[in-house]
Amino acid sequence: MPQERTSPLRAVPGATPKERAALGKAARKRAPRSSHEVYEPPADRQDPLAILEAQSAARVQELVPIRYGRMTESPFRFYRGAAAVMASDLSGTPDSGIRAQLCGDAHLLNFRLLASPERHLLFDINDFDETLPGPWEWDVKRLAASLVIAGRANGFSDKERAHIVRATVRSYRESMIRFAGMRNLEVWYTQTDEGRLKALAADRLASRGRKRMARATAKARTRDSTQAFDKLTEVVGGRLRIAADPPLIVPVADLLPEGAERSATEKQFRTLLRRYGRSLPSDRRSLLADFRPVDMARKVVGVGSVGTRCWIILLLGRDGADPLVLQAKEADSSVLAPHAGASAYRNQGERVVAGQRLMQAAGDIFLGWERVEGFDGKRRDFYVRQLRDWKGIAEPEQMVPRGMAAFGELCGMTLARAHARSGDRIAIAAYLGHGKVFDRALQTFAERYADQNERDHRALVDAVATGRLRAAGAGTK
Repeated sequence: MPQERTSPLRAVPGATPKERAALGKAARKRAPRSSHEVYEPPADRQDPLAILEAQSAARVQELVPIRYGRMTESPFRFYRGAAAVMASDLSGTPDSGIRAQLCGDAHLLNFRLLASPERHLLFDINDFDETLPGPWEWDVKRLAASLVIAGRANGFSDKERAHIVRATVRSYRESMIRFAGMRNLEVWYTQTDEGRLKALAADRLASRGRKRMARATAKARTRDSTQAFDKLTEVVGGRLRIAADPPLIVPVADLLPEGAERSATEKQFRTLLRRYGRSLPSDRRSLLADFRPVDMARKVVGVGSVGTRCWIILLLGRDGADPLVLQAKEADSSVLAPHAGASAYRNQGERVVAGQRLMQAAGDIFLGWERVEGFDGKRRDFYVRQLRDWKGIAEPEQMVPRGMAAFGELCGMTLARAHARSGDRIAIAAYLGHGKVFDRALQTFAERYADQNERDHRALVDAVATGRLRAAGAGTK
């Protein structure tokens, strides 16, 4: 099995902590910390709409207008769908030369509540479609800019947004310094569980914010396969099936007429399940074998992912009240690949799974990958996970400045821990240092990039208005 190089900076065998810290400080000459405030679009900047169109060309064409429709709704929704645009822009910004495994799309809504295999509620990064080794700064910059964009949508003042970004970046920096002093296993076992969340809320949030967080954690526990089963299924002609909600959810029976083609497709997905099981540890493979597939449907997900091939698969265990709902999502090359280098994994689904396992403190027990042939005869890579497993997502539009700052601190700490598991945490910490130079630089960068994002969003709205691109409304997740 091919292996990603997870710690490129540690290319010097046996480097001591002192030597690794020296490498981090030396990186300040390559990219002074204050230089990270820079964002000036070059004269030859690639047309952001051309980047989106190139992505759309490989997607399900009937769903592409939904993607554009969702992205036109607001600058923040545009940002969620424009990871490829920002990856291109970040490739021209300063970086320290220190690499780590990146999320690749570290905006604030990709940090959320989820369940550990031991059924503990954790806070962690959730989306790894774009994961790849690259400059650690890129993730921090995407997170910082997302907070400014969300803050502007809420009408926060310049001063309030500045405080939010500085608090977030300070949290990343101070957390990385803390991780630099830990033993390797201590870093690996670090996680933010419910107890830690409550402690942070008590320290950072007012009574109203603490109550909202308590409701969010309670709600997250209800979002599992049983809840998905109750919401997504119906009985038709005495047969349990996934309920249609076109174009967002379309069962395979509605996509293909009954006959040889549908039978072949259903067989392909049974094969996918069996073969994907080989990517799981043996105990989880045994558990998967105790479920039988019942139905499947195409599902529209997210904003940036709209148009990629995504299937939900309903399985049953001991009886009709023992459901498992899996999501098989197409995995293409990371948007970072043209700028950070191609993945060492031949299967893009494996790339996603490997990155997720490396960055998350605890992962979905059914997380795996496979390659399957589609309706059109083309072979595509997929990764598979549970559709829902205690997932709780933030609602930034409900946040006050104090609450968003606290959430940003939590995200910064979580991102630092994820980077510390793969990159050279000692070198990154030494590069950042104890001063506020990097914090202030990213505050400036985030505002400048939010300006660019607003211009790009306006360009998309204008392109739809003039007929260059077609947009359609179909709900927003």
